[in-house]
Amino acid sequence: MAHYENLPVYKAVYDLLLYVFRIGKNIQRDYRYTLGEDLKKRLFKILTLVYKANAALQKHTFIELAREEMVVVKLLLRVLCDLKQLSASAYAHAALLAESVSKQLVAWNKYCLQTNEQAG
Repeated sequence: MAHYENLPVYKAVYDLLLYVFRIGKNIQRDYRYTLGEDLKKRLFKILTLVYKANAALQKHTFIELAREEMVVVKLLLRVLCDLKQLSASAYAHAALLAESVSKQLVAWNKYCLQTNEQAG
């Protein structure tokens, strides 16, 4: 079992979280403490779910929960952009990072399901 800190998906979520912290200081106070905080909390939750999935025998459940959280993360980023709290370039970069995380979670889930079918 790889250490969760070395997993590419963990690193991708962590990079997105750091980027959200960097761009968060440009968000107006009304949105920073609502949408911004919710975004950060969900990214922390995804990091925790990646850790749990890595440690679990049945990874599928945790990966699915992380994928669901990523849908909300993408939505929050879009809302912040539409409310003019993120520049187009900041949103584009955050969206690319979020898409990378989503693709990695899908691939990991697919791998785990194939491995379970072969074992069972």
